Amino acid sequence: MTKKQEEHVIEAIGRCRIVIRDGKVVEVGPPLIRECPLAKRFARPVHPITPAAVKENIEHRIRAFGMCTVDRQVLASGEYVGFGATEIIGFGLSAGTFDAAVIACEGAGTVIATTPELVQGIGGRMSGLVTTIPIPEVIAAIELNGGVVPFRETAALDQVEGVRVATAEGYSGIAVTVALPKEARRMRTAFPTAFIIAVHTTGITAEEAAEFADTCDIVTSCASRAIREVAGKRALLQAGSAIPVFAMTQKAKDLLLDKVKVTGGQFVVTGSELPFRGSREPEPLI
Repeated sequence: MTKKQEEHVIEAIGRCRIVIRDGKVVEVGPPLIRECPLAKRFARPVHPITPAAVKENIEHRIRAFGMCTVDRQVLASGEYVGFGATEIIGFGLSAGTFDAAVIACEGAGTVIATTPELVQGIGGRMSGLVTTIPIPEVIAAIELNGGVVPFRETAALDQVEGVRVATAEGYSGIAVTVALPKEARRMRTAFPTAFIIAVHTTGITAEEAAEFADTCDIVTSCASRAIREVAGKRALLQAGSAIPVFAMTQKAKDLLLDKVKVTGGQFVVTGSELPFRGSREPEPLI
């Protein structure tokens, strides 16, 4: 393989561009934000967000569960955050709302998962995948645990085609994560009943936020000012205040309320104009 073919590129923790090659972090770009409430709670906290702190966090992930290596662990249980995309999908799978989820995993590309443990093990530990290459051991681990890897030879990232494959496999209640507004539009046009969750939204424009609001069931806010101002104002329900998750459709609102019913701990439910701004947010919002 050439050096370029060996690379995995992700965007994470303040939307730093991170290049991992042969299990080593070889490049970390500048972050777009300084602080994130979620990053402070990581197993290896990042506060403030600097390239050096991000590099240390990613190296911890490589050691802890083999991210971007042949040792990648693909199963996990429990929740990292209450209303993260993988937690919402995992709940939907457990409740029977979904029978499959189309997500992304380094070393495999687009993945069709049918269990909360596989969804959490993949998506709960990694976000913002930009490019990747096939890692046969990772693909084998996913398939051993009931997942489907549609593009085994290339590890392509194509969520629309992933949903097409899942539909052909006989799944009908399909949740899917998307990171690009144009991909969300294609998804909604091709698969009107898919449950679409917009992720990795830091730094998008107001026009892109409106596209997500038009096409997605749930929009995660990350550190996006545009999502809060555009999608937030149109949402039917907001979950969380530091990094809000916005339900844009009735079925998304119902799903989040159903999750509240079975989640331990205390909640406050009140009517309010949205978005509701809490005291802790990423800094700055962009």
